[in-house]
Amino acid sequence: MTYYVDLNSDLGESFGAFKIGQDDLVMNYISSANIACGFHAGDYNVMQHTVKKASEKKVGIGAHPGLLDLIGFGRRPMKIDPQEVYNLVIYQVGSLQAFAHINQNELNHVKAHGALYNMAGKDAEIAQAIAEAVYAINPNLILFGLAGSELVKAGKKAGLPVAEEVFADRTYQPDGSLTPRTLANAMVEDANEAVSRVIRMVKDGKVEAIDGSDIVINVDTICIHGDEPKSLEFAKRLCTALTEHGIIIKRVGK
Repeated sequence: MTYYVDLNSDLGESFGAFKIGQDDLVMNYISSANIACGFHAGDYNVMQHTVKKASEKKVGIGAHPGLLDLIGFGRRPMKIDPQEVYNLVIYQVGSLQAFAHINQNELNHVKAHGALYNMAGKDAEIAQAIAEAVYAINPNLILFGLAGSELVKAGKKAGLPVAEEVFADRTYQPDGSLTPRTLANAMVEDANEAVSRVIRMVKDGKVEAIDGSDIVINVDTICIHGDEPKSLEFAKRLCTALTEHGIIIKRVGK
């Protein structure tokens, strides 16, 4: 049996004088890039640079809209109503779409960032607002969402193509949600463990939660966080391991 999977990373999160991640190197090992749009990270210069590099390397371009929270890197939940969510997604996706256009390219997908992503995973109204905003911009855009989440359900309901996402470097709660970053066991620090978990998710459709139970999971795309110190190592190891296990890395939707 031949397996296909997309490998994505959250990139373009530097801004001003602050450099985050090793984007240009990570892009050598992934098939999709989720590019920050200036709210939680990134700025117009970084957006242009990242879109240009992704275009050169034939990496799929995705908008990565987040909450307006540079200080908290978009990872702090906020009290925000669905209409505001709709508007902020339109604003950010539209800006990245313009950068794609001037680089003779087009957006492939949209993936919410951080707290907005997690909120949409459980809140059906927030999820619907994101899905409706993406559909309004382009109904052919692929909506990334945590596997089995409300965001995936909302995307399908809206008529969008959807990619169910899993995480190489995050642990899972028994309900299928990600372990909050405020907890010590939120991250998978060991690259070997991360690789083993990913191979099992792709081939067996299962991942072990922090309590030892197995979660059934669908895998269309795998995320590596570009801001983590070991992101480049994870990307290299995953790319090699997936190939060795007969899993073909292919941009979602292609």
